[in-house]
Amino acid sequence: MSTSTATPFAPGTVLVTGATGYIGGLLVPRLLGEGWTVRVLTRSADKLRAHDWGGRVEVVEGDATSGDDLRRALSGTDVAYYLVHSMDGGGDLARRDRELAEGFATAAADAGVSRIVYLGGLHPEGADLSVHLASRVEVGQVLLDAPVPAAVLQAAVVVPGDGSVSFDMLRYLTERLPAMVAPQWLRNRIQPIAVDDALHYLVGAARLPEDVNRTFDIGGPEVLTYEQMIQRFAAVNGLRRRLIVGVPVLTPWLASHWVGLITPVEADVAKPLVGSLVHEVVRREQDLDDHVGLPEGGLVGFDDAVRRAMRTAQPDHVLRDVLTVTAATVGAAALGAAATQPDSRWYRSLDLPSWQPPPLAFPPVWTPLYADIVATSVATLARLEGEGRPDEAAAYRRALWGNLVLNTAWSVLFWRVRRPAVAAVEAGVLAASSTDPARRAAAAGGRGGWALVPYAAWTGFAAVLSTAIARRNR
Repeated sequence: MSTSTATPFAPGTVLVTGATGYIGGLLVPRLLGEGWTVRVLTRSADKLRAHDWGGRVEVVEGDATSGDDLRRALSGTDVAYYLVHSMDGGGDLARRDRELAEGFATAAADAGVSRIVYLGGLHPEGADLSVHLASRVEVGQVLLDAPVPAAVLQAAVVVPGDGSVSFDMLRYLTERLPAMVAPQWLRNRIQPIAVDDALHYLVGAARLPEDVNRTFDIGGPEVLTYEQMIQRFAAVNGLRRRLIVGVPVLTPWLASHWVGLITPVEADVAKPLVGSLVHEVVRREQDLDDHVGLPEGGLVGFDDAVRRAMRTAQPDHVLRDVLTVTAATVGAAALGAAATQPDSRWYRSLDLPSWQPPPLAFPPVWTPLYADIVATSVATLARLEGEGRPDEAAAYRRALWGNLVLNTAWSVLFWRVRRPAVAAVEAGVLAASSTDPARRAAAAGGRGGWALVPYAAWTGFAAVLSTAIARRNR
């Protein structure tokens, strides 16, 4: 194990920005454990209540874009952690990140801060970087060029626990896709690092000698491709080996939208993550080990990092939901279609209202409605289960199964039993039932909140039509 050459000193006051983010939220208790007095800059003090360390830190409520707020937060601090990134998909990311970093560096110098610590992205020299990765490199350079000495730590993929978007992307792609079409650059080499090891280096960087102002590469003990990470994740969690077919035409833009469709990670957030995978990112030096030493027990391997991460992760049932919801919906559609007899002599003998749509109009309407049921239901169940709301997920399933049974029953009652009056009553029950999944999907939140409203509206129209037919054919 390497030995530390940092000058001993008593921990003072440290400011952590981005403390409500994943890394920041884990860094704060580590610093408290090392004896630091921790101050947090946050836009909303209420967000800190979710953390068990919320009552043990000094809180400055403000915004990192405000010079006055930064000066209040940095006053009297010895070390400042800059853990702010623009990953919200907003416009002009590079300009916003650069201006934020410049403002922070200026305020830190004015406050007499002794050191800034920043976690940036590992990258190859001279490569044509993605906008997000290039911006992170630029932010690191802004801090290095400022009067306050900076330690810019550069990491590739951090393998953390549940709640990190990078981990969520890896996890859900693996769990939800037994087979996938993926870009060739998933075979680029990456040196991932366990979150505990990243935190070790971040905490240690606060104790660096005052004359140290440079970048440091950090990484775990293994170099893997993202494809190998997927296969290793599957093996660790008892999943079958994933079939991955490489294609050369899947651009980062397309890939990010594909990730946004398959996983809970929004496409705008996935885009910078995907863009960083285009490059091979391997640690080129290990100088930080000489300053702060290795973690106790050594660096954590990828498999152990995944095991630790999955200890607190909620089970994901999306693949099961896709199969069951699709099977139930297709079954209801098939049984309804099998019962339908628009060419029967009985149906042709009925007195139909003038506004009755022609039989050929129904398949083009029902097909997208059934597809909507599947897509919205799977998304709703994934959201409810992912947020730890199993009772609501179970209630949604009951509402959906009941509705699909009623959907099929109408076709049998009308076309096979040939009881228009009974079918009309059942159609009214079906229409009322259709509002329940729509209401529950909306209450679950997410992008598909009101996506089942067209289905509920169409069943309402079908109830009115069925009632009109029953009245004209008593």
